[in-house]
Amino acid sequence: MITKFNISAPELRIMPYLVEKIDNLTKPKGSLGRLEELAIQVGTIQQTLTPSLSLPYHIVFGGDHGITAEGVSYSPAEVTPQMIFNFLAGGAGINFLARQHNINIKIVDAGINYDFNGLKNLIDLKVRMGTRNYMNEAAVTLQEMELCLQRGAQVVTDCHEEGCNVISFGEMGIGNTSTSSMWMHLLAGIELEKCVGAGSGFDSEGVKRKLALLQKAKNNYNGDGSIEDVLCYFGGYEMLMTVGAMLKAAELKMVILIDGFIMTNCALAAIKLYPQVAHYFIYGHQGDEYGHKYLLDYLQAKPLLYFGMRLGEGTGAVCAYPLVDSAVRMINEMATFAHAKVTKYFA
Repeated sequence: MITKFNISAPELRIMPYLVEKIDNLTKPKGSLGRLEELAIQVGTIQQTLTPSLSLPYHIVFGGDHGITAEGVSYSPAEVTPQMIFNFLAGGAGINFLARQHNINIKIVDAGINYDFNGLKNLIDLKVRMGTRNYMNEAAVTLQEMELCLQRGAQVVTDCHEEGCNVISFGEMGIGNTSTSSMWMHLLAGIELEKCVGAGSGFDSEGVKRKLALLQKAKNNYNGDGSIEDVLCYFGGYEMLMTVGAMLKAAELKMVILIDGFIMTNCALAAIKLYPQVAHYFIYGHQGDEYGHKYLLDYLQAKPLLYFGMRLGEGTGAVCAYPLVDSAVRMINEMATFAHAKVTKYFA
């Protein structure tokens, strides 16, 4: 790979001081549970006893997948550009959630098979009009993957330069649960049967057909099995751009909220490339796509929510954002026992 990221784990020397501060707030030790863990993680990432969340951004990357020609998705491919118009009009699930929590949104065309003709407010980083069909050939070339990593990184750099220090990602791309299943299977070594789910709406018979098609695609694969080769051969432009975005966010020491099945597979890919990136991830939720729980277990991740969601777009990550905000408010706004003149009431 040409693209390089300088990612290091956060310095851990500050952790005992964060724990001490939290333990002296006016509450029994550990009584705010995961909020305390989140505060410690954010404080460690930011290397401060007074962490903050500033100008949160949510980036939605869109791309089309050549594998949809095989019938791996319940939804037709034209839904991808249609949903881009919906995002820009403010009518999608991610839009109302972002409005509710005052999160800024950027919509990026990473490789949608549609000519938007310079559509206002759509960030045009299109690599190609959709990927190739990995039933027969590599979906993405190595050069295209490099371009995706670089362009995803630039979007995050732009957000960071505006003052953003907490970021989440979503996707739109019919067929990307299939691509995610292949990454999960080949990068995590989880049986393909556990990686394949209903996507946007298959019934049990549809899932069986999807599994058979993906098994055939795997059998046709004759690459070297390296991380880069797997990401290219079974790649998606919006997913690879997200990987680059995650890696850059970690390099910039930003807090990164991870969404559902597809975004967790992007997190998996990022971890395989740069293991230290995992320190910056907060997993927003466990989605209802079949393989997500298995992948979270593999990553030893502890999602904040389980709401039975499977929309994508980054909705689960944005739903979880207020919990991170609560954790930061806890460590900054709660009084200590000494300051409030409250006697410690626990052992």
